Amino acid sequence: MTSVSAGDGPVPPPASPAGQGPPPGEPSPAVAVGPPPAGQGPAGLSPRAALRRYVLVSFLAWLPSGLTFPVMVLLMSSHGLGLAQIGAVTAVHSVVVVVLELPTGGLADVVGRRVVLAASAALSMAALVLMATATTVWPFLGWAVLQGTARALSSGPAQAWYVDTLHRAAGPDADLRHGLSRGEAAASFSLCLATLAGGFLPLAVPGGLIVPVLGGAVAALVLLAVVLAVLREPPRPRPALRAVLRDVPATVGGGVGLAVRDGGLRRLLAIVFLAGVGLAVIELFTPGRLAALTGDAESGSSVYAVVAAAGFGASALGSWLSPWVARVLGRPSRAGVAGMAGVALAFAVLASTAALTGAAGVVTAGAAYVLLFAGLAVAEVTRMSMMHERVESSRRATLMSVDSLQLQFGAALSAAGFGALAGVTGPSLVWWLTASVTLVSALLYIRLPAATPSRT
Repeated sequence: MTSVSAGDGPVPPPASPAGQGPPPGEPSPAVAVGPPPAGQGPAGLSPRAALRRYVLVSFLAWLPSGLTFPVMVLLMSSHGLGLAQIGAVTAVHSVVVVVLELPTGGLADVVGRRVVLAASAALSMAALVLMATATTVWPFLGWAVLQGTARALSSGPAQAWYVDTLHRAAGPDADLRHGLSRGEAAASFSLCLATLAGGFLPLAVPGGLIVPVLGGAVAALVLLAVVLAVLREPPRPRPALRAVLRDVPATVGGGVGLAVRDGGLRRLLAIVFLAGVGLAVIELFTPGRLAALTGDAESGSSVYAVVAAAGFGASALGSWLSPWVARVLGRPSRAGVAGMAGVALAFAVLASTAALTGAAGVVTAGAAYVLLFAGLAVAEVTRMSMMHERVESSRRATLMSVDSLQLQFGAALSAAGFGALAGVTGPSLVWWLTASVTLVSALLYIRLPAATPSRT
């Protein structure tokens, strides 16, 4: 879960004295890709203007998903799809995302972030219109292909655009944490509002379950217009199709190679893999836990919608506060450790209160859910900033696609392995094991290897 204001943020930590490297355990600053113009990015954008545009796009990008999340399964069920067919549609979506994740990241690095994000918005709009008019399994499968492609295309271009624009406007040593925290907070706040709206619109507006889906299509159209209007980039040569087909695999290979060679990047990618393990566990077992506590699936679903919205809100707050936490603790890596320690504590609370029933069980489960997403957001802003500081512009979107793949692989492995284990032992043991795994991920922030001298 991610991730609205462009106001002044926390003061960045002081730079290292001249002639000295960064403090032990912190990444080196990025190497500039060409001399940046003084004080302005592409098309005259200042750092503040770039931040406002990034926050706006981050907020709009998650509205379609948030609006459709509460009704997607119910809409398919209402048209006669069984659990096996719904599972197949979901699997197709996941497979498409995984297969296209790296190629679309390379594409964004080759042809530009703006055009790729615009294509994502257009495909998302088409997918949601198809879902709203679907009555059989085949159109829903078409939605899965289109939406999976849109999801893969959207994984990273906006954030890569912001980091590149900030580097051009303020130099390669510009502090990234403030802007990244605002973008992640905007995304989480968007999910919070949209999830609540998607859950209640069918009750308040004629049209039933289709209303949030059509609302998501309208939101995707707005996103498309905003992306085309505000995400300005320096002019790029328009490569021929043959050049794109040649350069995208080369860019993907270079980005993956960098992730393998750089010891710090390997650790940062391992952290997100382990975060995927925890996210899968919380999403897999929380709905059943709440249903058991409330007595039936319907009331459990309603409570889960509220808890999920609270989790998105906590994620927004954690993202917003992440730079402040890093400043208070003295260095970003300590904020990463503190955030993941909070996640581990949340899983420990779930495990230790598994025997509670009634209102006490609901309150403790909800509190753990909120703590988990707040802690994860604090750590995630830190981790993303560290990753961007190790990657040059030409491979930035590709590395973000590698990052997204690691999250998905961790979630898939966790869902399969821990899901089977919970069927035998119950969820309590799984929560304790996940708490232990999360503590391991916190340790990976300690004494992070310095960035490699050359990143070209």
